[in-house]
Amino acid sequence: MNRLFVAYKPSGIGSNKFLYTLKRKYQDKKAGFAGTLDPFAKGVLLVGFGSHTKLFRFLNKTPKTYRATLWLGAKSDSLDIEMIDEVFIVDALPLNVIEEAVQSLEGELEYEPPIFSAKRINGQRAYDLARAGKKVELNKINSTIYETKLLHYCHPYVTFEATVSEGTYIRSLGRMIAQKVGIEHGSLSMLERLCEGQFVYENEKALDIKKSLSIVQNFYLGDYDNVRYGRVLALEDLKLQDEGSYWLDNGDNISIITISQGRVKYELGRIQC
Repeated sequence: MNRLFVAYKPSGIGSNKFLYTLKRKYQDKKAGFAGTLDPFAKGVLLVGFGSHTKLFRFLNKTPKTYRATLWLGAKSDSLDIEMIDEVFIVDALPLNVIEEAVQSLEGELEYEPPIFSAKRINGQRAYDLARAGKKVELNKINSTIYETKLLHYCHPYVTFEATVSEGTYIRSLGRMIAQKVGIEHGSLSMLERLCEGQFVYENEKALDIKKSLSIVQNFYLGDYDNVRYGRVLALEDLKLQDEGSYWLDNGDNISIITISQGRVKYELGRIQC
């Protein structure tokens, strides 16, 4: 089965285990997903079956929008409710102070990712080292925060939305909000991914691949049998000849090509739509 769709992962289950339930549901073993969600997080998960697992890197998956609830005063090494070891009672704050802290995150941010993250240190995942009690030091990363919005403040819980670039750690944003209002500790009690780029949850409806790609359509002006049968393509037979990746419409399927140094290379050939 070749299929691409948006699933909704519930909280309390890892992304890999959730994918296993989808494999059983659709009775197909070849499947994958893009953009891992932490076990405690819920929301949009892009899933592909069959050859459509190869399309993830060409999809319009950014920016992403998340909804989160920050628990002010909750101390957790993982910056979420999975590892809370102490809760400090903190005073309530004026609403405008919370609003200003949330909005102050907008723009380009440089910050430390959580030590319980999938980033690699000398080939090992940071969360594996952290769980083993080893010291974890991560380099700062950069993210773009396009928009933030305070949805609700019921002390000590702050619920906000953030639209961000790929690879942003919302748990770190929660920590920064707490620190900006003068509270040392803060952890997420809820995290939901609302969308990945243009993709939202619609009851696992199959996606239209031609409308889901982040790359530009190109047009082959020569004998189209060359595309259908995966023959070598000449650069001069393409309408667009600048370097980059493109997709070609083959009717019931597409091909993805890359132009580099004056040569045309197939990235993916004859992907069924």
